[in-house]
Amino acid sequence: MGTQSNLRASLFITCLVDQLTPQVGESMVKVLRRLGVEVDFPRDQTCCGQPAFNSGFRREASTLAKRFISIFQNSDYIVAPSGSCTSMVKVFYPELFKKEPRLREEAEALSSRVYEFSEFLVKVLGVEDVGAEYRGRVTYHDSCHLLRELGVESEPRRLIKAVKGVEFVELERSDQCCGFGGTFSVKYSDISGAILQDKIDNIRSSSAEVMIANDTGCLMHIAGGLSRQGIPMKTMHLAELLAQSRSTGSQLSS
Repeated sequence: MGTQSNLRASLFITCLVDQLTPQVGESMVKVLRRLGVEVDFPRDQTCCGQPAFNSGFRREASTLAKRFISIFQNSDYIVAPSGSCTSMVKVFYPELFKKEPRLREEAEALSSRVYEFSEFLVKVLGVEDVGAEYRGRVTYHDSCHLLRELGVESEPRRLIKAVKGVEFVELERSDQCCGFGGTFSVKYSDISGAILQDKIDNIRSSSAEVMIANDTGCLMHIAGGLSRQGIPMKTMHLAELLAQSRSTGSQLSS
């Protein structure tokens, strides 16, 4: 396990994590501090504007984007537990301000310092073994924005495989969407449900005990499907898995 010092990172805690899975943010802090990173949390942060942007409300999205840029403009690094929210800032903010040169320049400058959690650990810190331990069979789902917009594929797998005691099994068609897609699952619930069923069938075939993903939206959607069908499989954010410390011998409890 490697460590870093004199490196600062600001947490960008997404809406779903803030409101529904705060333990994911807490797990991020544990891992980053274990690796010697100085962590801060800008309390004025709110939504990055992705729901509005994806629904066609560009004016409302730009208002939130301007606020985000202002709040995080002095951060050395910005780290988020979500591929979709990270891609909103990193990829779509410059697009959002393509007709406003000054704001586009600010957005591009910010985007170079924004990282999804697993990407930050592997690419910036140069760490794969974070000192975690879990004994069990796990599989991994690639969330769409993380894989397709950010190109993050190997990093989560390398981190999972480095967890002491873990048995990792590849999920068949792991790159297939789970059907969530934010507002897509609300607007097109029948299609979303059919896509989810394909994902659940593949998860069951893996014989894994835990399914890991890096986006809370995917995890909620899949967990709901598993629960409704009475399938006794845990779902967990990667940060929660990596927060398990060898020194304490703690195990995952949910």
